[in-house]
This record gives sequence, structure tokens and C-alpha cells, in this order.
Amino acid sequence: MNRLVPLLCLFALIAPAAAAQIPEPRGEAQALLSGAMADSAVPAMGLLIIRDGQVVDTAVHGVRALGAPDPVQITDRWNLGSDGKAMTVTVIARLVDRGLLDWSTPLAEMLPDLAAGMRPKYRSVTLLDLLSHRAGLPANISDLEAFWPFFDDDRPLPQQRLAYLRLTLAEAPVGPARADSVYSNTDLIVAAAIAERVTETAFEQLLQDEVFGPLGMDSARLDQTPGADEPRGHVDGRIADQARDGNPAMLIPAGGVRMSLADWARFCIDQIRGEHGEGVLLQDATYRLMHTAQGETASGLGWGVVPRIAGRAGPVLTHAGSDGNWYALVALFPGSGNGVLVTANAGESMGGDAAALGVARAVLVTLAPPVAETPATP
Repeated sequence: MNRLVPLLCLFALIAPAAAAQIPEPRGEAQALLSGAMADSAVPAMGLLIIRDGQVVDTAVHGVRALGAPDPVQITDRWNLGSDGKAMTVTVIARLVDRGLLDWSTPLAEMLPDLAAGMRPKYRSVTLLDLLSHRAGLPANISDLEAFWPFFDDDRPLPQQRLAYLRLTLAEAPVGPARADSVYSNTDLIVAAAIAERVTETAFEQLLQDEVFGPLGMDSARLDQTPGADEPRGHVDGRIADQARDGNPAMLIPAGGVRMSLADWARFCIDQIRGEHGEGVLLQDATYRLMHTAQGETASGLGWGVVPRIAGRAGPVLTHAGSDGNWYALVALFPGSGNGVLVTANAGESMGGDAAALGVARAVLVTLAPPVAETPATP
């Protein structure tokens, strides 16, 4: 079940809408994908390159599903896994900007119906703690026997999330709050439940109303199973049964949105522009907060925030995501307006992570200067 865990191999590299219109391919992206897939088991990949806040090249390569001839299309949707966490954080941030939530309110006050059953150490946790993975909550529920029924649960998703949280908030902390960052999908489920309580609206609708709609991300979908004419996820050399090999729908706030490369770029470009006072969705200070590492960690709000990546100078906003059947990663340089998005319709068992990271490395060297060498001490 541990599909949405952080893909920290990306960190091992460390020592409005019109801006994302699809350009005519220049060949660079296509060549990189072809090379990466030459000796790979990944059926298809996608790549999009951003320079100066504009999409300058994009390409896809391969087939939508093993055993079928249909080539992947530039407008096809990819499952972004945990890369959707930044979108979830953006929903929460918009509610804070609107005065419906506050970054520092204790969890026991935000979810009073769950307060009596939660561990005492969780009661003072804030939104900032949750969204930077510093709440001390476990990554996922530890009792798998209690988890599997969520795949077949037909209750409304907000009710499912509350049922999940009654279990997870009763589990022992994995560490103290406001200390190290310990990546947790549960953190995002808690935040979504808080948003649902204050708005009386399902989080899936909030994503549409607060992020997808305002940015014109028309391809975005929250159902986990692709249609017959869409790319399919793959695992262990076969087409994935997304309903069983992936995650239950109630985990959407932690990751699993599906969309085209162009629509993902719309969101990423708005994040970049927010650093320059030109964002559409949030107040300027809120973008900066999202992009600021909290405490002594490399975790911002929905983003990894690091000073360098693959030997290239940052600061850099990064994330990677997978449900085991797909892989997607992003690295953005807000200062220059450059970035790279890479997708694969196969997970780690078929080398989707390695292929995507290889493509990302090749692009990153063109997007930022190398890290300056520190002069030797005399």
C-alpha cells in the first residue's frame, strides 16, 4: 500500500494559462526521450522544458500500453502521484489567504470532532507542520487490514478520510512536531479534512474550484483508472490494475491527479511567477512561504526546497511522485524561470524512476549554472 511514499532518490541529486501552450517541438526533448527509452522497459515517457517562464519544448515517446500499437499523444494524461501535493497545498493556502484558515491554529481546534481520539502530541500540530511534513505523523496507516477496505468503500470521500484519520491519529508519532521532516501522506489527508470541514465541500471539488479552474487546467482528472484511449500505468512488466495496484480514491489529496504535461506546466509556471509577484492563485507572500524550507529541513510546503540539484545552482523546487505504476518528477528554478517536467507510465519495478531521472539530469545541465567551487582554505 505504500505507493505514495516520497521518492527521495530525486534528492540524491543534491551534494496565467497561455504561458503553457504547447510549442512546436524543437527536437531536443524528443531526442532525450528516445535515448532514455532505448534500453528501458518503460512503455512511454513525456518531457516538458520551461525557460524564462515559458514552455519551449515538449515531447512524448512510446506506446500507451504494452501489447498495443497506439502511440502516446502530447495531449495525453499522466498520473503525477505525489507531485500533486503542491496542488493540495495551494488549495489550503488559498483558504488561508481568504481568512478561512490560519497557519498556526492547533489541530485540536481545526478538527474538534477528532480531538478526543487523537494522540495528545498531535493536538498542537498546525497547518505549517502538516504541509512541511513536520507533524510527527506516520507516512501511512500501519494496520493494512484496516486499510484494504478503503478500496471498496462507497461512502462519500470526506467520510472515508475522517474514518482513515480516526485510525491514523490514534497511532504513535514517528517523531516530535516541528523537528525533522518525516514525509507523510497522512499529513495531506489531515489538511484536506480540515479544508472540507471549513468549506463544507469535498476536497476533489476544492481542487477544481481553487486550482484547476482558475488556471484553465481542463485536462485534470481525479479518477485513478485511465480510459481505453489513454496511457495506462505499468508494474512488474504488465499493465497495472489501477484499482488494486494503485491507491484508493480517498488518498487523492496526497497524490494521484492525472493531467497533460501542458496543464501540469500551467501550475508550475504559476508557482514560478508567484516568486516574481505575477502569480494568479496566491498572495505574493504565500508563494514565498510555500517555497521556503521550514526549520532545519529541505521541506517547504508541498515542495522540496534545496540549494542545488545535480551539481546545478539553485534554489530549486523539486518533487517526485509515483503510485508504483507511474513516475513523475519536477525541478523548478524560480529565480530564472526555468524548469523540467518528466513523466513515465511505469513505476520503479520497470525502471520508470531511473529513466526519468536520467532525462532530468540531461536537461538540468542546460537550465542552471554549475555550483561554484568553494576556494580551498590556505
